[in-house]
Amino acid sequence: MSPWIRLTLRLTGRAAREPRLAADLLKVGWRFRARGWWHRFPFVPMPARDYVRWRMYTAYGDEGHVPSADEVERYARWAARSP
Repeated sequence: MSPWIRLTLRLTGRAAREPRLAADLLKVGWRFRARGWWHRFPFVPMPARDYVRWRMYTAYGDEGHVPSADEVERYARWAARSP
């Protein structure tokens, strides 16, 4: 199983137990969505791969890095409270 899928499943489990976290993760996900996502299959507001690679490189120095669920949760909580 891909590390990104594992991360998604962990975050989904945490969000199911904690609705506030679910809202925070949805807000962050919406901010990261690719422009024109509705024009490309699978028609889901996902971030562009190049953007995710760039974010991982600037944050961790490795474009292939996959953050832990704790790191994503901490970021989502922080970002949801930022204007």
